[in-house]
Amino acid sequence: MKTKISTYLVLAKDRTSLLRAIKVAFFVGIILNLINNPQLFEFYSKTEIHGNRIILTFFVPFCVSLYSSILANRKK
Repeated sequence: MKTKISTYLVLAKDRTSLLRAIKVAFFVGIILNLINNPQLFEFYSKTEIHGNRIILTFFVPFCVSLYSSILANRKK
């Protein structure tokens, strides 16, 4: 009998789920960066750019999308 974590890891490695999560993270991340960090898209901006914020802005939608796919596929 598989444990719950190993089942989730197998579902997380599913190619379809990963591609969907990457696409969602890309589009949602861009929109969130436009809202939260508009200085990124201004040329010659003198404001400081925080790399951690930018990475998290893409990483969080990726995790949420992947987790949603795992839960949806688990029920099948």
